[in-house]
Amino acid sequence: MGARKRKAADERKIADKKIYKAILNNCPTSPRKMRIVADTVRGVDVNRALDILKYSKKEASGRLEKLLLSAISNWQVKNDGVRIEDSNLFVKEIFVDSARVLKRIQPAPQGRAHRIKKRSNHVTLIIDSIQTVEDTQNL
Repeated sequence: MGARKRKAADERKIADKKIYKAILNNCPTSPRKMRIVADTVRGVDVNRALDILKYSKKEASGRLEKLLLSAISNWQVKNDGVRIEDSNLFVKEIFVDSARVLKRIQPAPQGRAHRIKKRSNHVTLIIDSIQTVEDTQNL
């Protein structure tokens, strides 16, 4: 590895230490349905987002709630000794990407077959503190 690549990799590692995220891979829900739930919690305070997900009727909300709790846990590991209530955490970014598609065949009338696509997705959730966002804007 050259010096330039090593320097860029080191900078990325330092930047990743300041990011608190959780990733859910190969979730067996269609990306379209997951994006509907993800849009409801984007930019919302963490406590409010947990309430929204807990009382939502959508199936995808249970998986997103668990993912958000994982992101909060990752934040706690990196910020030992800091209270969550004092940190003003919010959902900074959440995006849903398409994952593998399982292709199945369903019998149809007159000897034909219809193709069924069972879609899945990847979800990435990033949380941040309001103070850190304000600090970076003041610089």
